[in-house]
Amino acid sequence: VCRLKSSVSFLTRPDRPNLAYHKLKGRNPGVIFLPGLNSNMNGLKATALEDFCNSLGHAFIRFDYTGCGSSDGKFEECTIGTWRKDVLSILDELTDGPQILVGSSLGGWLMLHAAIARPDKVAALVGVAVAADHLVTTFKHLPLEAQKEIEEKGEWKFPTKYDEKGYYSLTYDLIREAENHCVLNSPIPITCPIRLIHGMKDDVVPWQISMQVADRVLSKDVDVILRKTGQHRMSEKEDTKLLVNTIDDLIDKLATL
Repeated sequence: VCRLKSSVSFLTRPDRPNLAYHKLKGRNPGVIFLPGLNSNMNGLKATALEDFCNSLGHAFIRFDYTGCGSSDGKFEECTIGTWRKDVLSILDELTDGPQILVGSSLGGWLMLHAAIARPDKVAALVGVAVAADHLVTTFKHLPLEAQKEIEEKGEWKFPTKYDEKGYYSLTYDLIREAENHCVLNSPIPITCPIRLIHGMKDDVVPWQISMQVADRVLSKDVDVILRKTGQHRMSEKEDTKLLVNTIDDLIDKLATL
């Protein structure tokens, strides 16, 4: 499903590249979708959530990170810190009142950072195949010779079946910088409701990471939902239905709190 580009707006920032986004006006809590690595705002989950929020009359935003999709900037110059700031820009500049962040893969890692930085604005989190610390962990599990070679070349060809080349090219600088954003080494100071959905057939991000996140966050209101046949992208019809129902329940829960 690809939406018309003409409906895209841009958040202009004086000191940073402009961010492409699509916003639905509506009531709170609003919902914001954070895509995965090298993904964009036109994916199945993003557009399904937009349709769902539209039907309920709730506010919704989907957007592209710097260097991705229709946003300005160069991907190879970005870091986890760059994209973290993008999420905070969207939260600060485009929303009022409580928001539910829905993070897919890398977006799940970034949503944790946003909840730590903006506890007053983030009312709940929904993670889909949360990739917390995943790039750093994967890099550190490489043989030392491979790590050295990547450091010398300045580039890591990270294997993926989601790109026709068979890999994503990441800079060594991105990996080094990502170490500053690891969250699983200590308690995570987030107290809002959290729902973590993960496919057990995920061959990109192990489902055990969602369990680690659940264990680390301070929130007591945490559910982990494992789908036995779920893949990494979780974009089968039944997966999307589960995601929508999970958000629906959270909206009801927040209304009664």
